[in-house]
Amino acid sequence: MAALHSTAFCLGSVALSSRQELSFRRGNVKASAFSCPSSVSIPRLSFQSRALGGDGFPETKDSSLVVCFGEMLIDFVPTISGLSLADAPAFKKAPGGAPANVAVGIARLGGSSAFIGKVGEDEFGYMLSEILKENNVNSEGMRFDPGARTALAFVTLRSDGEREFMFYRNPSADMLLQEAELDLDLIRKAKIFHYGSISLITEPCKSAHIAAAKAAKDAGVVLSYDPNLRLPLWPSAENAREGILSIWDTADIIKISEEEISFLTKGEDPYDDAVVRKLCHPNHKLLLVTEGPEGCRYYTKEFNGRVKGLKVDAVDTTGAGDAFVAGILSQLAKDLSLLQNEDRLREALMFANACGALTVKERGAIPALPTREAVHNAILRSVG
Repeated sequence: MAALHSTAFCLGSVALSSRQELSFRRGNVKASAFSCPSSVSIPRLSFQSRALGGDGFPETKDSSLVVCFGEMLIDFVPTISGLSLADAPAFKKAPGGAPANVAVGIARLGGSSAFIGKVGEDEFGYMLSEILKENNVNSEGMRFDPGARTALAFVTLRSDGEREFMFYRNPSADMLLQEAELDLDLIRKAKIFHYGSISLITEPCKSAHIAAAKAAKDAGVVLSYDPNLRLPLWPSAENAREGILSIWDTADIIKISEEEISFLTKGEDPYDDAVVRKLCHPNHKLLLVTEGPEGCRYYTKEFNGRVKGLKVDAVDTTGAGDAFVAGILSQLAKDLSLLQNEDRLREALMFANACGALTVKERGAIPALPTREAVHNAILRSVG
């Protein structure tokens, strides 16, 4: 696989002519500030961070590095959509794992990224390590386990491109990362530390996750969280809900899907602004709700609204949310002040939406992640 990294992209260079407020057929979001009521009452972690600057974030670092923590695995995607795993005639092997997808996505867009996680000391593990290197992702924090295999996931593609998963992790190497194996120096160098919730499911990886996030917070690194719910991996739905929310309040930036809102609120309407507000907390600087082809909603303490998505024909939605996260984090890593300027934040989110849209046009996650040029061209076509 050839390296597909490129130079940095400045959103300010794109001529975005439309600045009007966007509406959504399933409800409107007013562009106004809101207060944050209490969330679900469960035990939560509490980290103490460094003194904040005037924008509410820790003092800005010179680095634009985004460190992604968690799982990297092999996705096996059917070559024909709409069939069950048993009926699929063949599968395409594709590297994946949400945090790794984000790391590669950022590098493809010209940003600086690193991955911390564990794979098996096997052919798949070595292959994944090489893919990170080929895509200009710092892999110094990657570890190899001699006694466990690299995780596998078989992905069923419905005719509409949506997915169902079957995982092989019993246990897989990513679950066995230990706190002593963390590259804390790498974490402390980051501007943004990004993670999901899968690494919270079992020990010892859970303790490693908590220690890594604490080290990042203590060093003044911005914490980014995408729960990336995979319910079959958790012991129960309630365990998943509690685990995901246990670290909710420590994050600065959260990205969540409509389905995850319904899950975390036990079935409430994800399009109801009041429901979304229940999930905000005093520490968060940006809450993002992805809505697939419809785009995304954004919430800060000062403003909120919606940015429409790009319409494409979906082949495989695997990695679309990760591409969106890569798109927005690649912009924030260069300039966190985007969060204080709604027009510039909307432009960054238009860029992120385009990243997600382009990813669904191909099979697999990492192979489908777009380059800066592809995103740039898609945005120009959409506003032209």
